Amino acid sequence: MPSRAKKENTERIHKILSIVRHKNGATMQELMNELGVSQSTIKRDIAVLRDRIDCPIEFDRDIEKWVVHDLPGGKRFELPGLWFNASELYALLAMQHLVSGIQPGLLESHLHPLQQKLESLLGESLAAAKDVKKRVKLIHFAGRRIEVKNFELLTQAVLERKRVVMRYFNRDRNEETQREVSPVRLVHYRENWLLDAWCHLRNELRIFALDAIQEVDLTEKATFEVSQEELDGHFRSGYGIYAGKADKRAVLKFSKARARYVSLERWHSKQTSKWLTDGCYQLEVPYSKDQELVTDVLRFGADVEVLAPPELRQRVAELLRAAAELYS
Repeated sequence: MPSRAKKENTERIHKILSIVRHKNGATMQELMNELGVSQSTIKRDIAVLRDRIDCPIEFDRDIEKWVVHDLPGGKRFELPGLWFNASELYALLAMQHLVSGIQPGLLESHLHPLQQKLESLLGESLAAAKDVKKRVKLIHFAGRRIEVKNFELLTQAVLERKRVVMRYFNRDRNEETQREVSPVRLVHYRENWLLDAWCHLRNELRIFALDAIQEVDLTEKATFEVSQEELDGHFRSGYGIYAGKADKRAVLKFSKARARYVSLERWHSKQTSKWLTDGCYQLEVPYSKDQELVTDVLRFGADVEVLAPPELRQRVAELLRAAAELYS
């Protein structure tokens, strides 16, 4: 089967190196017998080892065997990095394609070398590897553009634990402020990038949208470290990206028509749910601020009813009435 041949392509390369070393040299016939493939296949795999991976393998005419020499300085040659079978390589290529699709062009300079390495390991299966982009379709919606330079500097700051100084534009208040922050982590959420960070201006944990960051300067100052317990309590208990300790709980009733779909969704790590006798589905989620929760409720229109708390039910009702007036 073709898929089996593709899988064995990378596995054979590893086995050839192992056999030659174990036998202190191996003849072509020994390799053919051990691997159960033709001479032409062995030659192709040896060419991959020699030409693509720079393995010091050669045919020693004195002993009529293939041998692997040591590297300059007496170092033993090892296959670079991790080795995978074909199905694993296809999965990695698909993941690379998905990551590059999150924000086209954003990680291109970093991901392209990885793609080249993965494709070189596939060898004769390269044609199928190039089909990944054709067979895996990504459809994105409403992602906001961010500056590549800002993203790279913030990534460096997060990994190297350094503070940054940035100009930040608050769209709600239509104002720009200068901030010094200690980056904690980058978050990709609903098509957009966010930065969780300790803000030294406000002296608290904050979330910053990367598309609202106008300029970034990396400093040599070490970050202000926040405990994992504090981070989890601040960022994970609220609903969506809205941080803060969840002190309220929304009770939502979905119609029979939407119940089958919503029952498969995870809205919050601490949600609870149950099926009602009339075939409807009841979902309960904790929240601190209701902005994002209200948006999610409104997208279901007449297929959801807010049962509690009263203030959330009233807010959704007011927005629905205001929306209806636009079409009256």
